[in-house]
Amino acid sequence: MVTKRKQTSSAEEARHLHYKALVMDSQAPGPTRSYLFTDRMKAVLEEALDNRMTREQITQLITGMVVQEVQTSTQAKKQYLDLWRKAGVTAASVTCAGPGDINLAFDKAVKAIADTRAIVDALEDNMAIILNTHDVEQAHREANHGLIIDFQDTIPFGSDLRRIELFYNLGLRVVQLTYNLRNLVGDGCLETHKSGLSYFGREVVQRLNELGMVVDVSHSSEQVGWDALEVSSAPIAITHSFSSNLCQHDRGKSDQLARAIADKGGYFGVLIVPGFLQNRGLVTTLDDFVDHLEHIVDVIGIDHVGIGSDLTGNILQFPQETPEVTQRDMGQRDHFNWTGFRKEHRHTLEYEMMGYNNLGDWPNITVKLAERGFSEEELRKLLGLNFLRYFREAVG
Repeated sequence: MVTKRKQTSSAEEARHLHYKALVMDSQAPGPTRSYLFTDRMKAVLEEALDNRMTREQITQLITGMVVQEVQTSTQAKKQYLDLWRKAGVTAASVTCAGPGDINLAFDKAVKAIADTRAIVDALEDNMAIILNTHDVEQAHREANHGLIIDFQDTIPFGSDLRRIELFYNLGLRVVQLTYNLRNLVGDGCLETHKSGLSYFGREVVQRLNELGMVVDVSHSSEQVGWDALEVSSAPIAITHSFSSNLCQHDRGKSDQLARAIADKGGYFGVLIVPGFLQNRGLVTTLDDFVDHLEHIVDVIGIDHVGIGSDLTGNILQFPQETPEVTQRDMGQRDHFNWTGFRKEHRHTLEYEMMGYNNLGDWPNITVKLAERGFSEEELRKLLGLNFLRYFREAVG
């Protein structure tokens, strides 16, 4: 049963606290997605629409411009940083590898890390790569922002354990063992038969421990979560998920696994992806999100819960009068793709999160948590101190 709390902070007080607090998003969009939409990008979008390109093709085209825009345009630098300042997020874990063709995964991951570092280099007075807890605390002291490089799949490692150290040296600190489907490490949460870690997967977990990297089981099968908990010498994390007890969905996590991870010092970040948090319709609210967060707090305790938004959001302004492009791209995921999502998983564009459109809306989360009665001390823990504590133990 969810604990009923009494509101003690106004919306204005919550926003003030948000901008003072150390805030960490344990799963934010990749550094080239949903942070920038310059005049040059708008012109490219208009041309792409004239050429009848799909939404997915346009998104790839626009995000491919981000690094050069930040490197060469004062307007782009300001727009990129303004979104982070509006968000009030001190540090965020950003994805540099995900599901896809295993034959291309290594090269794509290296390029994504290079792009991330290029953006940080261009914004060096205001942004840094986070390698340890000290870097997070320094970013907070200096009112700057930090990016934690993460992988949402282990396919860039291929079958070579030595690549883990290579990527560590490039800045990788958070590693999700699987995405939704099966890889060499183990099974994902949407796989047909959901078994646990492979022999190779156990070696991967041990190597991550040795180097000091987060072992993340967010998209993994429940059994991979249990196996990782057994094998890992360090606490493990669910950086972005939700309660399958509140909303039945293959991507959710059971109370039993969440509790076991917390009992060993781990961390659970609650996401805000709309179709995952409720199954009553197309519109989700931040109250739905807080329902999950409150439930997980009651199950595992306030000290192990945080926020991993995991919502790419919408900063690209696609005109409403392009239904052919929109409808084709919103597709119902009827055909196989390496994300593993299918129609029943409610992971298409028609699902909407009220009150959160992109990273700049992050303070709305704090306001809603305060509205639901979390105290200042609890808010500071949920916003960032809990993930910082976990990050210190897992990474250093």
